[in-house]
Amino acid sequence: MPRHASDDGPHSSRRGRRRLLLGVGASSVVAAALATIALSTVLEPDAPGSAGATPAAEVPSSPAPSPSPSPTPSPAVFSLVAAGDLLPHNPVVRSATDGDGAIDFGPLLAALDPWVQGADLALCHMEVPVAPKGSAPSGYPLFAAPSELVGDLAEQGWDGCSTASNHSVDRGYDGVRATIRALADAGMGYVGTAESAEERDEPQLYVLERAERELTVAHLSATYGLNGLPMPADAPWAVDLIDADRLVEQARAARDDGADVVLVSLHAGVEYTETLTEQQTDVVEKLAASTQVDLVIGHHAHVPQSIDRVGDGPQGDGMWVAYGLGNLLSNQSSACCDVRTSNGVMLSATFTQEPEEETVLTDLRWTGTTVDIPAGHRVHALPDVLDDTGSTTLSADDLEARQQRVADAVGHAAKQRKSPAEPTGPAPEVLPRQDSAGGSGSTERDTDSTGDTDSTG
Repeated sequence: MPRHASDDGPHSSRRGRRRLLLGVGASSVVAAALATIALSTVLEPDAPGSAGATPAAEVPSSPAPSPSPSPTPSPAVFSLVAAGDLLPHNPVVRSATDGDGAIDFGPLLAALDPWVQGADLALCHMEVPVAPKGSAPSGYPLFAAPSELVGDLAEQGWDGCSTASNHSVDRGYDGVRATIRALADAGMGYVGTAESAEERDEPQLYVLERAERELTVAHLSATYGLNGLPMPADAPWAVDLIDADRLVEQARAARDDGADVVLVSLHAGVEYTETLTEQQTDVVEKLAASTQVDLVIGHHAHVPQSIDRVGDGPQGDGMWVAYGLGNLLSNQSSACCDVRTSNGVMLSATFTQEPEEETVLTDLRWTGTTVDIPAGHRVHALPDVLDDTGSTTLSADDLEARQQRVADAVGHAAKQRKSPAEPTGPAPEVLPRQDSAGGSGSTERDTDSTGDTDSTG
């Protein structure tokens, strides 16, 4: 940021000279007035106070300047975008790899640039760990993404990711650390995995400057399990597992430490169904009853699930929850899994802080996304391609069907967003976490056109 001139600089000197000139002018006026009074006393035959005396002329005084009115404080507003699972199956990685072996996910994600870059805070979900240094990316049953994915996400404009999932320890603690280091090195936030017990207790914080004040967003993340894999013996704090009471305590601690907004990402549910599990509803109800959480962002089912407003929430009028955002990037489709796995949801939320008031979630909307697998796993916002059906290999009827499936799944509690937002201010500051330095097995499967088979998370 450009530095402002100090009070000892040239602007201060100009102000000092102006004060000096004003002082000289004022002294001249007073001296002239006194001379006039003295002269009138000599020339007038009757001095003031004697019989027939004529009062001396009074020096008129200038009216005192009225104080400038204080500017009316403005509301502070910022927007959030969150999206579905990033699940880079082997066919997806091949689509991102050129003839020379260089990996670039940018072309696969590029159509979402306006949506990601238009948000003030953009949060993704890493379904799988990053491959540890010296090892290759992998698919089912033990996933690992190429590290290039993280750099390409940062370049697109994502500010951070939730990292707690049933695949978090697919590559053991080395994979947990590789994911954390990749995100931290890219300047992105992360939460749901940790390198120490102290770090696990810390939310990921984002600070946005709006209306000449700072708004702090705290992000928490937890998963239902680890596909039956053990927690690393030497790192029992590596992944946050869902514990509703602990999440409430973390949310309350974040509020006590000054957070204006608290978000919770939950990796839970049953794959390929819109039906919610008891764990999903119970945890969400407890978070809503706590009045500490503004928004719950759900993952894991790989299909869109309902969006609703439940319980009390911070303002007593309900807490927003998106139970499942489906897939953002994957190789899943009706060919392997479920027709709905081609779809995802981008969640758009607007937060407003009126002067001297609490920050409130004032608007929440959804936008359907889809993956054009035949075109090389290109991801699109459905409103964009419905307006330009020639921009994908998918037919107009197929696009309409995908849009309708998303609409049916999310329900009617929230409205649809059909165009990207515009940033309301500078990018958020991603605060480093404590130590950042630089269930049952999965059964889902997918098949690409060459017969390669992968399982998903």
